[in-house]
Amino acid sequence: MRRLTIVALIVAASVLRPSAEADKYEVYAVRFATIANFPVASLVAGADRSRRMDIAMTIWVLKGSDGRIAVVDSGFHRDQYFTQYAVKDFVKPSDAIAPLGISAERVTDLFITHMHWDHAGGIDLFPNARVWIQKEEYDYYTSDAWQSPRTHGGIDPEDVLEIVRRNTQGKVSFVKGDDETSISGVTFGVGGRHTWQSQFVTATTPKNTTVVLASDNMYLYENLDTHTAISQTLDAASNLRTQDRMKSLASEVRLLVPGHDPAVFDRFPKVGDRIVRIE
Repeated sequence: MRRLTIVALIVAASVLRPSAEADKYEVYAVRFATIANFPVASLVAGADRSRRMDIAMTIWVLKGSDGRIAVVDSGFHRDQYFTQYAVKDFVKPSDAIAPLGISAERVTDLFITHMHWDHAGGIDLFPNARVWIQKEEYDYYTSDAWQSPRTHGGIDPEDVLEIVRRNTQGKVSFVKGDDETSISGVTFGVGGRHTWQSQFVTATTPKNTTVVLASDNMYLYENLDTHTAISQTLDAASNLRTQDRMKSLASEVRLLVPGHDPAVFDRFPKVGDRIVRIE
């Protein structure tokens, strides 16, 4: 009788134990371009308007233990932005990931943090990828935002048409708020109102650490170091709350990665001329 009780306890414990560990991801930051002489006051609220810096245009790659290859944000490539901004050292985002042994066709997923032109402007470069975006972000920028000329700043109509086209192909998944279950080892978190409903992404690494990819919910390390909101936001208070939350989710503060800071490429191990591994 005692032996049966022990066996029953072992069986119960095995049922309660998770059937598999969360998938792990190698995380890379890939710099596909630079915008030169960018005003810091457009990144850090209240910054000296005379300050300028060259900012990194970045996408992130998650190489999963399960074979998933996800790219966080898609960059841009449309002609008008090369005349509107001082873009230099440009490599098409789909080509910038090649040193990691990845072709654009092998990318399985695109995690779009928000619909601004420099983050959603390369969806068409990754033809086989499923797009993941906050449902409220998609709904707003494919409908109500275009009822006024003042409510879609930074959104390119061609990018909107592309994500709608991808949806008609059954290749868009809608994230509804915080999501910790849809993809093993990856979570989506509601962002700080940089756009209508931006998001950030976390990934579990092979070292069992959590990396937080802030994208534009935190432009620079300076935002975090000084606890200063980003300049371009619909709600500064929500942005500061999001910064605090992202910091609490990262295993270490150094694993909270801003969206446009060139210092990222000095703080982590280089695996290529434009690529570092976040670890």
